[in-house]
Amino acid sequence: MNRNTAKTTYEMDPVHMAVLSNRINAIVAEMTNTLLRTARSAVLAVVRDFSCSIITADNELLCPGDGLPIHIFGSPLQGETMTELHKDLTPGDAFLHNDPYLGNTHAADHMIMAPVFVDGVHLFTTCAKAHMADCGNSIPSTYHAYARDVYEEGALIFPCVRIQKDYKDVDDIIRMCQRRIRVPEQWYGDYLAQIGAARIGERRLIALVERYGIETIQQFMRDWFAYSATRTTEAIKKMPSGKLTSMGHHDPLGEVLPKGLDIRVDVDINSEEGMIEVDLTKNEDNKDFGLNMTVATATSTAMAGVFNCLEEVPVNGGSFSRVNVKLRDGCITGNPKFPHSASMATTNMSDRVLNATQAAFSQLGQNYGLAEGGVGMGAAAGVISGKDWRSGNSDYINQEWLIVNGGPASPESDGWLNFGLPVAAGRMYRGSVEVDESKYPIMFKSLKVIAGGGGAGKFRGAPGAEVIYGPRKDKMTVVIACDGQHFPPKGVNGGESGPLATTWRVKKDGTEEQLAGVIECELAPGEFIRGTDTGGGGYGKPRHRDPARVLKDVREKWETMERAKETYGVVLKGSIEDESLSIDNTATEKLRNAS
Repeated sequence: MNRNTAKTTYEMDPVHMAVLSNRINAIVAEMTNTLLRTARSAVLAVVRDFSCSIITADNELLCPGDGLPIHIFGSPLQGETMTELHKDLTPGDAFLHNDPYLGNTHAADHMIMAPVFVDGVHLFTTCAKAHMADCGNSIPSTYHAYARDVYEEGALIFPCVRIQKDYKDVDDIIRMCQRRIRVPEQWYGDYLAQIGAARIGERRLIALVERYGIETIQQFMRDWFAYSATRTTEAIKKMPSGKLTSMGHHDPLGEVLPKGLDIRVDVDINSEEGMIEVDLTKNEDNKDFGLNMTVATATSTAMAGVFNCLEEVPVNGGSFSRVNVKLRDGCITGNPKFPHSASMATTNMSDRVLNATQAAFSQLGQNYGLAEGGVGMGAAAGVISGKDWRSGNSDYINQEWLIVNGGPASPESDGWLNFGLPVAAGRMYRGSVEVDESKYPIMFKSLKVIAGGGGAGKFRGAPGAEVIYGPRKDKMTVVIACDGQHFPPKGVNGGESGPLATTWRVKKDGTEEQLAGVIECELAPGEFIRGTDTGGGGYGKPRHRDPARVLKDVREKWETMERAKETYGVVLKGSIEDESLSIDNTATEKLRNAS
């Protein structure tokens, strides 16, 4: 990160700077809307597992838009690869980059980058990163937890290759993708949506510069970064200084991780200088599986964990300059040594690092940090594949995204339902049962929020949900890569942990078999998968929760009568059915005093 952005004087007046920052944010919003409305796959067009952004020519994040944290923080790393490998950038170029060893997140995230020129000057790069429904993996999933190396993973890797020249496709690259990806027409439709988003951004930026002039825009970028760095410095200075250590724990994974894995995060807050360092180096070396993190994902998750705990500041290269992330080559939470696989670098370990980072700040006291958010791409995020009889037995593949995974509690509020994953922070849309059933030969039996499914606390974590689905006619393959079945999201400062995730196979006779967290299974017609999500951790002691909040939770079925009494120490009388439910204040006071 550029450390020279932390100056405190600006040449541009604040109103002018605000106008331009909002105008650029609107451009990224238009890019996002373009990709959402033109994508082919459900994972993009319905779930919105993609992110658009704009970086500067010298590879600083200028505007992240409404992107996913796991995608956005690493965009400048891929920009650096583009400018280092291609010294001959010209208008009309576009590059496909999904190389996890050169700044990308993981192989399933295809990034399209288009350098933007005005009067021959490279000023910006527009970025559209999208998680592909299929990326050529050796198994029908973009997540391969058991891949021993990148070769077994099998994904097509494009180390920042030119995919358009003079605004025309490089057909060789297109043919490579269409030959090795299971759903070539769907992939090409998604690629066109990405190119469309990048080109929309390019046109709008050129028009913006033509209106205001190159010098004004360059001055804006310098001042915007300086302003953002100052705001972040001030936010850090409001915190106590301290050296914090937080531990996360990943579930066991077959013979590779028979006891799971401890993950350590060290946070050093220097309030006097307004700097924070996150150290991820004290973790184990790369392992022979697909859960190794990349530079992009390790940086992203540490940064996101920090920014989640700061008062609101602009997110860009300027604010990044006040946070340093320390990584180690060949570390499971760092820079992977080739050919170790990073197939799942965006999820499992990343969720644990982000959770541990934000939970570390709670050690400063009751008004700091967050609990851990729900983890695990459980059954509701399984990748389904097979043959669709409705279209001549053509191949289909799609990642479901009906997970809830309750959000973490904070010092001021309950967790957020539909949180999804820590690395997505609720930015992805939840899938639609109706859309999925119309696009794919799948049938859903039920989808419901779990009452009492969040970690209790003064502020409670949000609950997870249960989902049941299976094939409508022919057999279906389901790949699930779920964490959180052994180590739940933790509460902080007296808050309780959220419940564990579970995955079950429901057989034709109705009997159930519990499955491991990471599985590839084939469902026959009449069989179903039943899965439950984790809930977020709680913040503060449950018996410090306002009894009126507990009453409301029970009335609205976020909590149960049993937990109200046993966990929160709130005695209720009456019933929900006749709307007579109320607090027995005398019994509640007696019960809480006794504890």
